[in-house]
Amino acid sequence: MGKCIQLGKLVAGQNKPPIIVAELSGNHNQSLDKALELVRAAKTAGAHAVKLQTYTADTITVNGRGKDFFVNDPQSLWHGRNLYELYREAHTPWEWHQPIFELCKALDLLCFSAPFDATAVDFLESLDCPCYKIASPENTDTILLKKVATLGKPMIISTGMATIAELGNAIDTIVKAGCSDYMLLKCTSAYPADPKDINLATIPHMRQLFDCPVGLSDHTLGTAVATTSVAFGSVLIEKHFTLSRSERGVDSAFSLEPCELERLVKETEVAWQSIGKIHYGVSSGESTKLARRSLFVIKDLKIGDVLTQENITSKRPGCGIPVMFYDMLLGMKVIKDIPYGTALTWDLIKENN
Repeated sequence: MGKCIQLGKLVAGQNKPPIIVAELSGNHNQSLDKALELVRAAKTAGAHAVKLQTYTADTITVNGRGKDFFVNDPQSLWHGRNLYELYREAHTPWEWHQPIFELCKALDLLCFSAPFDATAVDFLESLDCPCYKIASPENTDTILLKKVATLGKPMIISTGMATIAELGNAIDTIVKAGCSDYMLLKCTSAYPADPKDINLATIPHMRQLFDCPVGLSDHTLGTAVATTSVAFGSVLIEKHFTLSRSERGVDSAFSLEPCELERLVKETEVAWQSIGKIHYGVSSGESTKLARRSLFVIKDLKIGDVLTQENITSKRPGCGIPVMFYDMLLGMKVIKDIPYGTALTWDLIKENN
């Protein structure tokens, strides 16, 4: 069933139900109380982990005012926004991390984060962060990759925008730097992402190519894509989470609300259970006796009568001779009187007909 990876108390692997990660991002709207409420709501919904992002506007960009520092994609949720101001609004203040980590520990939730520079890594180490996420825009940042990998802790790398060569280089970089436990997340870096651009078929290919567990960082609307990913072998699913999209948090438009997150947890576990194994024949929940057909006598027969197309046929239930013997039985004689509606059994047929 492929490799597994230990993430705190959790195990991510194809022989385990998928791990559901609630990504808080900036949906706290700069309120610590709301951030803690998000954690509690994630636990109530059944999520297994909470993920943060650790940066400040100054560690992720510069306060530039040129055109390159504005979101110029007219399709973007953040069209026209200045990057520095956007990151200042979306960031999770570093002094909030400890109370969030402590609450997650009290609720038995795995809590980890995505650092965006070396100072964030050092800070997260002071909180004993159990594993690290590398966001898609940073999957080619070999400086950050090496910094995290030297810790020897599990790494989860999102693959948005990355080519096979870039992913190969990222894995080679972290392995050489000391990381032996890692996984990839199939990701499409669009917000929201179009289901047609997700390409879930990449998941098993990625798992085979890089010999590691693979999950999904999903930015599509709803739960359909995430649930479907389980059938392709996704072992961890990360979704942005909000208390309500009406709050208009920085990422709320493509985030799940509590009832949707709860549905995702339940549906992905059912999807995982349904994969099972290669199997033919009768399963434990099936009954061939009632559902299948067998041969029945459809006219009263006397001892010595010959079986013909007019006096036997296939009917339910399957308590008589299987229909596959129909042609062989035609022309044989019965050794007893048989009333209409009797299931034809071998003891009613004359031997050596």
